[in-house]
Amino acid sequence: MTFADPDLIAETADTMAYRRPAHEVMRLDRLGSAHPMRLSFLRILLRRMVDEQWRFDRPLFDLDARGVGRAVYRAIGPKHCYSLVCFAHDLPAEMRSDRVIATAWDATFALFDGTPYSADLDRLAANVPLQEAGRVSNRELSLSRANRSVRLFDHVVERLSRGLQPDSEQITGAGYLMRTTAVYGSGKFGAADRHAIVDRPEMLCPFQAEMLSVWFTRSFSVDIVEHQARIRGGDAAVRLSAVNRKALGVGNSTGLGMAPFLVRHPVLLNNWIMAREEALARVRSQTSVSPQASAGFDGALIDAIENARQWHSEHALQQEKLAALRSGLDLLAQHVRTVWDRTQERPWDALWRWSEAALPVEAQESLVSLMLEPHGDLVDDLAQYMAADESPATNLDGSMSAGELQALICSRYDWALRPDYGNAADTARFWYVSEDKLEPRLGERFEEPGAERELPLDTGRQVAALNEALQECPSNTPVARLLLLKPEHRSAIRRVQLSAHRPFAEIQDNLISADLMPIDMLRCKLAFFGATRFDPRSDRWVRINLFQGLPYPDEIGGR
Repeated sequence: MTFADPDLIAETADTMAYRRPAHEVMRLDRLGSAHPMRLSFLRILLRRMVDEQWRFDRPLFDLDARGVGRAVYRAIGPKHCYSLVCFAHDLPAEMRSDRVIATAWDATFALFDGTPYSADLDRLAANVPLQEAGRVSNRELSLSRANRSVRLFDHVVERLSRGLQPDSEQITGAGYLMRTTAVYGSGKFGAADRHAIVDRPEMLCPFQAEMLSVWFTRSFSVDIVEHQARIRGGDAAVRLSAVNRKALGVGNSTGLGMAPFLVRHPVLLNNWIMAREEALARVRSQTSVSPQASAGFDGALIDAIENARQWHSEHALQQEKLAALRSGLDLLAQHVRTVWDRTQERPWDALWRWSEAALPVEAQESLVSLMLEPHGDLVDDLAQYMAADESPATNLDGSMSAGELQALICSRYDWALRPDYGNAADTARFWYVSEDKLEPRLGERFEEPGAERELPLDTGRQVAALNEALQECPSNTPVARLLLLKPEHRSAIRRVQLSAHRPFAEIQDNLISADLMPIDMLRCKLAFFGATRFDPRSDRWVRINLFQGLPYPDEIGGR
């Protein structure tokens, strides 16, 4: 598959003057304030299915009176179809856990490539409920599981069974009937590797299979509560209203296992951020505001204010961010209503420049999403640049001189040279892999054992050590000669070299410092997924909502 080259954005776009600098964008306090947008992966998936007139059906829904059984939801595209195979279980309350070490769930799923036959369903029934303990095949594109939001799930079943709609405040407060605790793809547990599907246009953009799986899980969660209500209430039972149905998404519990992805995939990270920043720059460079864009922006701002009002968190830091978001959006609304001149030259750029001086970071990042929202014709093509062929990033240019390498460090990694890595506070943490679940974890270097098994996620410290080694070399020394003497710097050299044409490849913060907030890394990635209602439960795990407020299969295609 030939990937669209993000470098073409820089070569062909006349927007450089309107792009934010990497040293501003790539700091964790800003990455950790990211909001979902038009270029989030779930939005890209839905747009494609609408544009290509995909069809959807439910060829199997075989659940008993306890809500136990199997179902299949199918998406039929122009060339391929995909089926979410669902298994519903009768899970005792004492076994329900969102922790990754759980061994049983309310529901388990696999996204099947094509339409499964009876033998496929039987094979999956023997393995999918086991999750990590089972094995799937290269016909499966993802493996996932979910638990009920028990209080809301039971409330909805009880109300529908009596012919009543659930309490709207409870719907709004929880926001989902089920939450996934893991959605695995890309070759895990026997599933198909990404290279097996990346030549399909609908799978080129990152995480499309996973997003499709979660979207169908949302439909399943609604169908199962309505099934339970019919069993309980018979003819008196009713279905969820359109308003309540729309208010429900799919929850997700995510921990530290997601965070290292952004460090391990610098080319992919660069492409994601590059696409978003180019989109913002394109909007800022517009010389006028069209009536359609004006109305679209105003509507998106109203929705954002309402979303911020309904968004709650028990985490102290997130509560501070929410207060800043709400006050910032109120200030933005006042400015837009009374001050912003939509007839001036480059009005969007004027609005953005005002925001940089007047709004907190949380509200600024929300404004990015708001400005992109009414400009689909201008920015949606950038989705094609968000995938990456990462194989060239493994290459290393041994002919580069030490002087050239050091110049790159000075221009791209000045942030890495600022910490004092001899100071305990600047090396307080270490990343490692849990022996139980083979998942990344974060340890306290001077309080816990295991630092000798540290993962190489300390990019800043590695580059600082490389910089020290370069100071001992003549500037014309080839990198290859340096590596003969000091091979331990290979990884750092590779990262520095690939950053030469990828300004957004690195998180520009110390990832082993005492001040690190890992949830900032989680929020950055989850915003690109399209997650809303970011709700940290500690600095290391978070709950979010996916697809809330967005259409269901029967609203965008046949069923």
